[in-house]
Amino acid sequence: MIPLPLARVAEITSGALTGMADARAVVRGPVVIDSRAVAPGSLFVAIKGERADGHDFAAQACADGAVAVLASRPVEAPAVIVEDVLAAMAALAATVVSELRDATVVSLTGSAGKTTTKDLLARLAARMGPTVATVGSYNNEIGYPLTVLRADEGTRFLVLELGARNIGHIADLARIAPPRIGVVLNVGTAHLGVFGGKEAIAQAKGELVETLPEDGVAVLNADDPLVAAMAARTRARVTFFGRSADAGIRAEGVTLDGRGRASFTLRTPSGAAPVRLRLYGAHAVENALAAAAAAYELGLPVGTIAEELSEAEPRSRWRMEVTERADGVTVVNDAYNANPDSMCAAFGSLAVIGEGRRKFAVIAALRELGEESAALNEQLGRLAAGAGLEGLIVVGEDAGPVLAGAPGALYVPDVETAAAELSARLAPGDVVLVKGPRAEALERVAEALLGGDDR
Repeated sequence: MIPLPLARVAEITSGALTGMADARAVVRGPVVIDSRAVAPGSLFVAIKGERADGHDFAAQACADGAVAVLASRPVEAPAVIVEDVLAAMAALAATVVSELRDATVVSLTGSAGKTTTKDLLARLAARMGPTVATVGSYNNEIGYPLTVLRADEGTRFLVLELGARNIGHIADLARIAPPRIGVVLNVGTAHLGVFGGKEAIAQAKGELVETLPEDGVAVLNADDPLVAAMAARTRARVTFFGRSADAGIRAEGVTLDGRGRASFTLRTPSGAAPVRLRLYGAHAVENALAAAAAAYELGLPVGTIAEELSEAEPRSRWRMEVTERADGVTVVNDAYNANPDSMCAAFGSLAVIGEGRRKFAVIAALRELGEESAALNEQLGRLAAGAGLEGLIVVGEDAGPVLAGAPGALYVPDVETAAAELSARLAPGDVVLVKGPRAEALERVAEALLGGDDR
């Protein structure tokens, strides 16, 4: 974070200094919401959550080195008291960005693949200069400004992931850190029940390109009609990526090896170079192309882009992590989250990785699908039933439609039972896919299969 006197923090956030706060004390960062992450010079943001209230940890945070607490009520510590903590944090982040004269903001969104693409793009940008990127999927009204506030005077690139739970969310986030390059990956079925339809999802995702300046760049997926149509919603120049021959940044000659890792020729307007991904799944090609297109617009040579993409390993957890046990059992942990599109991609990858081997899967009913929930979950069951599995285990709540589509599946109520049941069935050389919504904590199944740690 750029150093800011506490008086300036109060001015930016329209807050009042209390608790013997020293107006001249300088906040140097990090800005944190977890009191355990406090370091000397920190600003501790007290957020009241469902399980804990950050205000209760204010005194300890300052004792551990925080300069002050950003709070919505008085606390027993030096503080800046504001009406709305999240709005104050957003204002602080917006001010920091406005003072980073040499930094370029690259923002991306989409229904699937955001975090993997963000990780790839952050790696590429780091070849050109100091880069700050979203950690994991910290892409909401809390995580987004916290990421921005990690930037300092030396930051050259901000690579930011934007999530949306409703119309207007992406526009609000983009106002905090206005992007110069905006990337839209796809419009899928994630959060279908929240938005009500794919057209509404497209409307929300397209808010990103509407925020771009005339001298900015919209990087759009040529293979997704709803994304390609967003070209009409921006003043910025448009660059298309995809497998289509019309895409300026495209993949040619895509092949998959026996582990489901793609190789292809990366074609750009200024040349081509071979890419051999270490990421698993055919869908990783689109993520790599999106990152490549944004990096190309930043000025990175195609050869360097191809080199970095070929060396990239998964950076964020529980996304197509493929681990070999000592007995030859392969565990595919893709349990971070799930929607109909990502489920289809995961089973496609399982078919490649598990060719000629016994295949198992542990899944759970998908969430946030609205009126189409029963039909889409039954379709998921049929997908799994037709995947040539030796065994299918369905975990957790609302599993009825999945079981209707896969009547031969075994239902268990919790992940502990699923892990035990699966362990009893596995033999050396088998392959297991673990995939489902975050609410079911299916990553614990994969961790149990790997002896308690999937690393």
